[in-house]
Amino acid sequence: MKIFLDSADLADIRDAVRSGLVDGLTTNPSLLARARVVPEEFLAAVSELVPGPVSFPVRSVETDDIVREGRALAAAHERLVVKIPITPAGLRAIARLHGEGVRTHATLCCTASQALLAARSGADFVSPLVGRLEERGEPGLELVSQIVDIYDNYEYDTQIIAASIQKLQYVHEVARLGADGVTVPKPLFDALFRHPLTDSLQETFLAEWKRI
Repeated sequence: MKIFLDSADLADIRDAVRSGLVDGLTTNPSLLARARVVPEEFLAAVSELVPGPVSFPVRSVETDDIVREGRALAAAHERLVVKIPITPAGLRAIARLHGEGVRTHATLCCTASQALLAARSGADFVSPLVGRLEERGEPGLELVSQIVDIYDNYEYDTQIIAASIQKLQYVHEVARLGADGVTVPKPLFDALFRHPLTDSLQETFLAEWKRI
């Protein structure tokens, strides 16, 4: 399963990429605003740092505007994937950009039918909002399972990147369900490496090495 860091913090991105385990990057307007980045400068920096796809959101809401913005983003950055909400205008834009060879990432996916429409429109990636749905008492993990089954039934190429993940158990579950990837914030990325028993035994073994 691929791991996409979900961040706009260049220091965090740089640190995570050093692990060699980051397959790509996603971000959103909230993260960008919190980090107070200049989009053009941020994209130039992460395009050098991140070895895989960089999913960056559009700010436009109408189809023609999304398409123009998506073209410009893709032309400026080789690894950029245009992140577009699943709305009627967004799906039309995804289809048009797909026809032009521009990679897209369908976001804000909350139902299996939305995921089906995203795949039919030609999205390269779709992100079911697992964590947000679970917080609302809705079955976010079950949604991933439904999308996996639907895509397998019709052999869609769209990759399922589970998003809004805030708990380690969700990473384990979406991997078990067969998602192609997961987006994780930096603290959760760091938590993937850790367990109290691992840390405790490592300290014990280091102490024993000193006795040898």
